[in-house]
Amino acid sequence: MAGTKDKLKVFLCHASENKPIVNGLFGDLVAAGYDPWLDTDDILPGMNPDVVIQKALHDCDIVIICLSSVSVAKEGYVQKEIKWARGIQDEKPEDTIFVIPLRLDNCKVPFGLKDIQWGDYTALDGYDKLIKALNMRAQQLGKELGIAKKKRP
Repeated sequence: MAGTKDKLKVFLCHASENKPIVNGLFGDLVAAGYDPWLDTDDILPGMNPDVVIQKALHDCDIVIICLSSVSVAKEGYVQKEIKWARGIQDEKPEDTIFVIPLRLDNCKVPFGLKDIQWGDYTALDGYDKLIKALNMRAQQLGKELGIAKKKRP
């Protein structure tokens, strides 16, 4: 029966400078039927961001690492999140889709993510391929599949 399975929990790792495009991705993922996690919605005043983010990473089903010219060159929190996500990936079986590097612009994929096939959100079929990868993970976990509601330009 449709709608009775759990939704895929998707963690969105990104640089704060990319918030506008990531907010759009968040909305697209909700419309597609996933359960995305975004720091601005889920870290409340008084919470310890490190604790909340690490818990969210451990509780999620998949992590989309949003890469941009800004995020790959930036020092700080986004790099910490990427390392945490990679650490969790290392605990998964080899054929598990857990970390998806997703280029938001024509940036160079960091060396530490070169062993994982990345997606290109700006490509004509980039959003469709992302949905396909998310659905592969959903199938691995027996979760509800998403449906691409919106075509990316």
